[in-house]
Amino acid sequence: MTTLADVAALAGVAKSTASRALGRPDLVAPDTVARVRAAALQLGFVPNRTASHLARGSSGIVALVVPTLDNAFFTPIVAGAQSRARESDLQLTVAVHRLDDADDLVEFERLARQVDGCVLVAPRGPDEIVQAAAVCGPTVLVDREIQGMTSIVADTASAFADLAARFADTGHRAIAYLGGPEGSWQDAQRSAAIARAVADRAQLTTLGPFPATFAAGVAATDAVVASGATAVVPYATSIGLGLVFALRARGVSSPGEIVVSAERLVAEAIGADEVPAIDVDGEQLGREAMTALVDLLTSGVDAGETRRLPVSVHWPESSPV
Repeated sequence: MTTLADVAALAGVAKSTASRALGRPDLVAPDTVARVRAAALQLGFVPNRTASHLARGSSGIVALVVPTLDNAFFTPIVAGAQSRARESDLQLTVAVHRLDDADDLVEFERLARQVDGCVLVAPRGPDEIVQAAAVCGPTVLVDREIQGMTSIVADTASAFADLAARFADTGHRAIAYLGGPEGSWQDAQRSAAIARAVADRAQLTTLGPFPATFAAGVAATDAVVASGATAVVPYATSIGLGLVFALRARGVSSPGEIVVSAERLVAEAIGADEVPAIDVDGEQLGREAMTALVDLLTSGVDAGETRRLPVSVHWPESSPV
């Protein structure tokens, strides 16, 4: 079996230099790094990255924590975070912790002891529980703001307000908002933004709370029809899809009698590409959150700043709204 000593001998450097060239190339001259890597490639040497990280006092593992695996919104966030972690030679693990109460915190603490830091998606947990989780180690919060914590937030509230205002501007006098899970930070932001945007120009009916699931959209159908709404803004695409499915089963088309917004690609896939759509770049959200965590791990300083990523509303030229 090829060893690090073999690589060092072939490259003509000390074993310690070969180790730094493979594990911390920023500390070694570029030509030496190139020579050591060429020797490793020639000999088929694969460095033990776990040992390398442990030598630097770290595990080389970071975690992305989500409250559930049922919400498809988290999937691209995981993909973006994983891609960015790989670029920094970090292994990403995904864990499910709701962080609703102290019992959840105990389980989270166990995870935190095994990783270098966490990207935390905790839309519903009480502030004090989330803040206590952050004390366990370097933490970046996603899609939620808590004072003193570094966070990356998709500015969906502004996009939802834009959407609701456009509905009111184009003649809709009854608008429904299908709210998200109880206690959701983003749901509170979106609900307030929609109310401000609509003001007294239309009747706004807020329904919910609903879990971010297809079944919840189906279950909301009776209430939507009873509200008299001609335009609906759902908290999540899965809720909107359930509503569209149920409405079509009743012979109510969308767009048509009731316009239900959705993500652009989803709207096009179900043949509703004329409806306005909100596009959240989940992969960018995950990448930016992981970048913030890497910066935090490198500097050791948590500035507690929030960065808001713009979210666009897609308005088809032929939209009837």
